[in-house]
Amino acid sequence: MTVDPTSTVKPALRPRGPRATRGYRAFQAVNAVILVAVVVVTLYPIVNIVARSFSDEAYIIAGEVTLVPRGFNLTTYHLVMSDSMFWTNYRNTVVYTVVATFISIVLTTCYAYVLSKKQLRGRGALVGIAVFTMFFTGGLIPNYVLISSLGMTNTIWAVVLPNAINVFNLLVMKAFFENLPVELEEAAAVDGLNTYMTLLRVVLPLSKAVVATMVLFYAVSFWNSWFTAFLYMDQQDLLPVTVYLRNLIAGATSAQNVGVIADADEVQAAATLQAVTIVLTTLPILLVYPFIQRYFVSGVMLGAVKG
Repeated sequence: MTVDPTSTVKPALRPRGPRATRGYRAFQAVNAVILVAVVVVTLYPIVNIVARSFSDEAYIIAGEVTLVPRGFNLTTYHLVMSDSMFWTNYRNTVVYTVVATFISIVLTTCYAYVLSKKQLRGRGALVGIAVFTMFFTGGLIPNYVLISSLGMTNTIWAVVLPNAINVFNLLVMKAFFENLPVELEEAAAVDGLNTYMTLLRVVLPLSKAVVATMVLFYAVSFWNSWFTAFLYMDQQDLLPVTVYLRNLIAGATSAQNVGVIADADEVQAAATLQAVTIVLTTLPILLVYPFIQRYFVSGVMLGAVKG
Protein backbone atom coordinates (compact mmCIF):
# COMPACT_ATOMS: atom_id res chain seq x y z
CA MET A 1 0.00 0.00 0.00
CA THR A 2 1.44 3.38 -1.03
CA VAL A 3 0.78 6.76 0.54
CA ASP A 4 -0.27 9.61 -1.73
CA PRO A 5 2.09 12.54 -0.97
CA THR A 6 -0.64 14.97 -2.01
CA SER A 7 -3.04 13.57 0.54
CA THR A 8 -4.41 16.12 3.00
CA VAL A 9 -4.72 13.57 5.80
CA LYS A 10 -2.46 14.63 8.68
CA PRO A 11 -0.40 11.94 10.41
CA ALA A 12 -1.46 11.02 13.89
CA LEU A 13 0.21 13.17 16.50
CA ARG A 14 2.44 11.41 19.02
CA PRO A 15 0.75 11.37 22.39
CA ARG A 16 2.36 13.66 24.91
CA GLY A 17 3.38 12.60 28.39
CA PRO A 18 1.42 13.67 31.40
CA ARG A 19 1.93 17.28 32.38
CA ALA A 20 3.60 18.04 35.67
CA THR A 21 1.08 18.88 38.33
CA ARG A 22 1.07 22.21 40.08
CA GLY A 23 2.19 20.56 43.31
CA TYR A 24 5.17 18.93 41.59
CA ARG A 25 6.25 22.23 40.02
CA ALA A 26 6.00 23.87 43.42
CA PHE A 27 8.15 21.08 44.89
CA GLN A 28 10.79 21.62 42.18
CA ALA A 29 10.85 25.36 42.86
CA VAL A 30 11.20 24.90 46.64
CA ASN A 31 13.84 22.20 46.13
CA ALA A 32 15.85 24.49 43.83
CA VAL A 33 15.69 27.35 46.34
CA ILE A 34 16.85 25.08 49.17
CA LEU A 35 19.73 23.67 47.12
CA VAL A 36 20.87 27.13 46.08
CA ALA A 37 20.76 28.24 49.72
CA VAL A 38 22.84 25.21 50.75
CA VAL A 39 25.41 25.99 48.05
CA VAL A 40 25.63 29.63 49.16
CA VAL A 41 26.01 28.68 52.83
CA THR A 42 28.67 26.12 51.93
CA LEU A 43 30.71 28.31 49.59
CA TYR A 44 30.55 31.57 51.53
CA PRO A 45 33.11 30.60 54.24
CA ILE A 46 35.53 29.29 51.59
CA VAL A 47 35.29 32.40 49.42
CA ASN A 48 35.54 34.60 52.50
CA ILE A 49 38.72 32.87 53.67
CA VAL A 50 40.28 33.25 50.21
CA ALA A 51 39.32 36.93 50.13
CA ARG A 52 40.80 37.49 53.59
CA SER A 53 44.05 35.80 52.59
CA PHE A 54 44.58 38.45 49.90
CA SER A 55 43.33 41.41 51.97
CA ASP A 56 45.04 44.00 54.12
CA GLU A 57 44.87 43.59 57.88
CA ALA A 58 43.11 46.93 58.42
CA TYR A 59 40.13 45.92 56.29
CA ILE A 60 39.89 42.54 58.03
CA ILE A 61 39.88 44.10 61.49
CA ALA A 62 37.26 46.60 60.34
CA GLY A 63 35.08 43.74 59.11
CA GLU A 64 34.97 45.06 55.54
CA VAL A 65 36.12 41.86 53.81
CA THR A 66 33.32 39.59 52.60
CA LEU A 67 33.67 38.01 49.16
CA VAL A 68 36.14 40.39 47.49
CA PRO A 69 39.69 41.15 48.74
CA ARG A 70 40.27 44.67 50.09
CA GLY A 71 43.71 46.22 50.01
CA PHE A 72 45.12 43.43 47.86
CA ASN A 73 48.52 42.18 49.07
CA LEU A 74 50.69 39.07 48.91
CA THR A 75 52.88 39.88 51.89
CA THR A 76 51.42 37.21 54.13
CA TYR A 77 51.76 34.54 51.46
CA HIS A 78 55.41 35.48 51.19
CA LEU A 79 55.87 35.28 54.97
CA VAL A 80 54.25 31.88 55.33
CA MET A 81 55.86 30.35 52.26
CA SER A 82 59.28 31.60 53.29
CA ASP A 83 59.03 29.80 56.62
CA SER A 84 61.00 26.54 56.33
CA MET A 85 59.04 24.92 59.17
CA PHE A 86 55.79 25.37 57.25
CA TRP A 87 57.17 23.39 54.30
CA THR A 88 58.65 20.76 56.62
CA ASN A 89 55.26 20.24 58.25
CA TYR A 90 53.61 20.33 54.83
CA ARG A 91 55.88 17.57 53.58
CA ASN A 92 55.09 15.56 56.71
CA THR A 93 51.38 15.87 56.00
CA VAL A 94 51.82 14.60 52.45
CA VAL A 95 53.90 11.63 53.60
CA TYR A 96 51.57 10.77 56.48
CA THR A 97 48.50 11.01 54.26
CA VAL A 98 49.90 8.86 51.44
CA VAL A 99 51.27 6.15 53.73
CA ALA A 100 48.23 6.10 56.01
CA THR A 101 45.78 6.00 53.11
CA PHE A 102 47.63 3.13 51.44
CA ILE A 103 47.75 1.07 54.64
CA SER A 104 44.12 1.82 55.45
CA ILE A 105 42.92 0.83 51.97
CA VAL A 106 44.85 -2.45 52.07
CA LEU A 107 43.63 -3.41 55.55
CA THR A 108 40.04 -2.28 54.97
CA THR A 109 39.80 -4.08 51.63
CA CYS A 110 41.18 -7.33 52.99
CA TYR A 111 38.98 -7.26 56.09
CA ALA A 112 35.86 -6.32 54.13
CA TYR A 113 36.49 -9.05 51.55
CA VAL A 114 36.78 -11.66 54.29
CA LEU A 115 33.62 -10.45 56.04
CA SER A 116 31.69 -10.60 52.76
CA LYS A 117 32.01 -14.40 52.69
CA LYS A 118 28.84 -15.75 54.26
CA GLN A 119 30.32 -19.22 54.62
CA LEU A 120 33.12 -17.91 56.86
CA ARG A 121 33.03 -19.40 60.35
CA GLY A 122 32.91 -16.77 63.06
CA ARG A 123 31.83 -14.11 60.59
CA GLY A 124 29.22 -12.71 62.97
CA ALA A 125 31.78 -12.36 65.76
CA LEU A 126 34.22 -10.53 63.48
CA VAL A 127 31.51 -8.13 62.33
CA GLY A 128 30.43 -7.60 65.93
CA ILE A 129 33.97 -6.78 67.03
CA ALA A 130 34.29 -4.21 64.24
CA VAL A 131 30.91 -2.61 65.00
CA PHE A 132 31.68 -2.55 68.73
CA THR A 133 34.66 -0.28 68.10
CA MET A 134 32.36 2.25 66.40
CA PHE A 135 30.63 2.97 69.70
CA PHE A 136 33.29 2.22 72.32
CA THR A 137 37.00 3.03 72.43
CA GLY A 138 39.73 2.27 74.90
CA GLY A 139 39.92 5.89 76.05
CA LEU A 140 42.52 8.58 75.62
CA ILE A 141 44.87 7.58 78.45
CA PRO A 142 44.94 3.82 77.66
CA ASN A 143 45.60 4.63 74.00
CA TYR A 144 48.45 6.93 74.94
CA VAL A 145 49.94 4.33 77.29
CA LEU A 146 49.69 1.69 74.55
CA ILE A 147 51.33 3.86 71.88
CA SER A 148 54.08 4.88 74.30
CA SER A 149 54.75 1.31 75.43
CA LEU A 150 55.06 0.22 71.79
CA GLY A 151 57.68 2.92 71.22
CA MET A 152 55.69 4.64 68.47
CA THR A 153 55.73 8.17 69.89
CA ASN A 154 57.45 10.68 67.59
CA THR A 155 57.12 8.27 64.66
CA ILE A 156 54.85 8.10 61.64
CA TRP A 157 53.25 4.93 63.03
CA ALA A 158 51.61 6.86 65.86
CA VAL A 159 49.63 8.75 63.22
CA VAL A 160 49.07 5.90 60.76
CA LEU A 161 48.22 2.77 62.73
CA PRO A 162 45.70 3.80 65.46
CA ASN A 163 43.09 4.84 62.86
CA ALA A 164 44.04 2.45 60.09
CA ILE A 165 40.54 0.95 59.73
CA ASN A 166 37.42 3.09 59.75
CA VAL A 167 34.46 0.83 60.54
CA PHE A 168 32.01 2.84 58.42
CA ASN A 169 34.26 2.45 55.38
CA LEU A 170 34.68 -1.21 56.25
CA LEU A 171 30.93 -1.85 56.27
CA VAL A 172 30.43 0.01 52.99
CA MET A 173 33.08 -2.09 51.26
CA LYS A 174 31.70 -5.28 52.83
CA ALA A 175 28.22 -4.55 51.45
CA PHE A 176 29.72 -3.81 48.03
CA PHE A 177 31.63 -7.09 47.90
CA GLU A 178 28.51 -8.99 48.95
CA ASN A 179 26.68 -7.63 45.89
CA LEU A 180 29.26 -8.93 43.41
CA PRO A 181 28.12 -12.02 41.46
CA VAL A 182 29.37 -15.20 43.09
CA GLU A 183 29.74 -16.77 39.64
CA LEU A 184 32.73 -14.53 38.90
CA GLU A 185 34.71 -15.93 41.80
CA GLU A 186 33.61 -19.46 41.01
CA ALA A 187 34.85 -19.03 37.45
CA ALA A 188 38.15 -17.69 38.77
CA ALA A 189 38.48 -20.71 41.05
CA VAL A 190 37.87 -23.02 38.08
CA ASP A 191 40.67 -21.22 36.24
CA GLY A 192 43.00 -22.01 39.13
CA LEU A 193 43.14 -18.65 40.92
CA ASN A 194 43.48 -18.72 44.69
CA THR A 195 41.73 -16.33 47.06
CA TYR A 196 44.42 -13.65 46.86
CA MET A 197 44.63 -13.67 43.06
CA THR A 198 40.84 -13.64 42.81
CA LEU A 199 40.76 -10.50 44.93
CA LEU A 200 43.53 -8.79 42.96
CA ARG A 201 42.60 -9.82 39.41
CA VAL A 202 38.82 -10.18 39.54
CA VAL A 203 37.26 -8.35 42.49
CA LEU A 204 39.35 -5.17 42.70
CA PRO A 205 39.08 -4.28 38.97
CA LEU A 206 35.30 -4.34 39.45
CA SER A 207 35.52 -2.24 42.62
CA LYS A 208 37.16 0.93 41.32
CA ALA A 209 34.23 3.12 42.33
CA VAL A 210 34.07 2.05 45.96
CA VAL A 211 37.87 1.93 46.32
CA ALA A 212 38.19 5.47 44.93
CA THR A 213 35.51 6.61 47.37
CA MET A 214 37.34 5.02 50.30
CA VAL A 215 40.61 6.62 49.15
CA LEU A 216 38.88 10.00 49.22
CA PHE A 217 37.40 9.36 52.67
CA TYR A 218 40.70 8.22 54.17
CA ALA A 219 42.84 10.86 52.45
CA VAL A 220 40.64 13.74 53.62
CA SER A 221 40.48 12.29 57.13
CA PHE A 222 44.25 11.88 57.48
CA TRP A 223 45.00 15.20 55.78
CA ASN A 224 42.77 17.11 58.22
CA SER A 225 43.80 15.14 61.30
CA TRP A 226 45.82 17.02 63.87
CA PHE A 227 44.97 15.72 67.35
CA THR A 228 46.76 12.38 66.97
CA ALA A 229 50.02 14.06 65.97
CA PHE A 230 49.52 16.75 68.61
CA LEU A 231 49.13 14.01 71.23
CA TYR A 232 51.94 11.63 70.29
CA MET A 233 54.56 14.00 68.86
CA ASP A 234 56.57 16.71 70.58
CA GLN A 235 59.22 17.41 67.92
CA GLN A 236 58.37 20.38 65.74
CA ASP A 237 59.93 18.95 62.60
CA LEU A 238 57.70 15.84 62.80
CA LEU A 239 54.36 17.62 63.09
CA PRO A 240 51.89 17.85 60.19
CA VAL A 241 50.82 21.18 58.75
CA THR A 242 47.46 20.96 60.51
CA VAL A 243 49.24 21.29 63.85
CA TYR A 244 51.13 24.25 62.42
CA LEU A 245 47.76 25.79 61.58
CA ARG A 246 46.40 24.90 65.01
CA ASN A 247 49.31 26.71 66.64
CA LEU A 248 48.59 29.79 64.54
CA ILE A 249 44.96 29.78 65.60
CA ALA A 250 45.87 29.19 69.24
CA GLY A 251 48.22 32.17 69.17
CA ALA A 252 45.97 34.43 67.12
CA THR A 253 45.16 36.67 70.09
CA SER A 254 48.74 37.89 70.16
CA ALA A 255 50.60 38.46 66.90
CA GLN A 256 53.90 38.20 68.71
CA ASN A 257 53.14 34.55 69.53
CA VAL A 258 53.06 33.56 65.84
CA GLY A 259 56.42 32.01 64.91
CA VAL A 260 56.76 33.52 61.43
CA ILE A 261 56.44 37.14 62.60
CA ALA A 262 59.80 38.75 63.26
CA ASP A 263 59.47 42.55 63.16
CA ALA A 264 56.96 45.40 63.29
CA ASP A 265 56.41 45.45 59.53
CA GLU A 266 55.46 41.80 59.53
CA VAL A 267 53.03 42.28 62.43
CA GLN A 268 50.74 44.11 60.00
CA ALA A 269 50.11 40.78 58.25
CA ALA A 270 49.07 38.93 61.45
CA ALA A 271 45.32 39.08 60.74
CA THR A 272 45.70 37.22 57.43
CA LEU A 273 48.08 34.49 58.63
CA GLN A 274 45.31 32.08 59.53
CA ALA A 275 43.49 32.62 56.23
CA VAL A 276 46.65 32.15 54.17
CA THR A 277 47.59 28.95 56.00
CA ILE A 278 44.06 27.58 55.67
CA VAL A 279 44.09 28.23 51.91
CA LEU A 280 47.49 26.59 51.44
CA THR A 281 46.46 23.63 53.61
CA THR A 282 43.15 22.90 51.89
CA LEU A 283 44.35 23.57 48.33
CA PRO A 284 45.62 20.01 47.58
CA ILE A 285 42.32 18.42 48.64
CA LEU A 286 40.37 20.91 46.55
CA LEU A 287 42.53 20.08 43.53
CA VAL A 288 42.29 16.31 43.94
CA TYR A 289 38.61 16.08 44.81
CA PRO A 290 37.18 16.86 41.31
CA PHE A 291 39.04 13.89 39.83
CA ILE A 292 37.60 11.47 42.42
CA GLN A 293 34.16 13.05 42.85
CA ARG A 294 32.65 11.13 39.93
CA TYR A 295 33.29 7.90 41.83
CA PHE A 296 31.93 9.29 45.08
CA VAL A 297 28.17 8.89 44.69
CA SER A 298 28.32 5.65 42.71
CA GLY A 299 30.77 4.10 45.19
CA VAL A 300 28.68 4.92 48.24
CA MET A 301 25.41 3.86 46.59
CA LEU A 302 26.84 0.57 45.34
CA GLY A 303 28.16 -0.22 48.80
CA ALA A 304 24.95 0.81 50.52
CA VAL A 305 22.47 -1.26 48.46
CA LYS A 306 22.03 -4.87 49.38
CA GLY A 307 20.93 -7.28 46.69
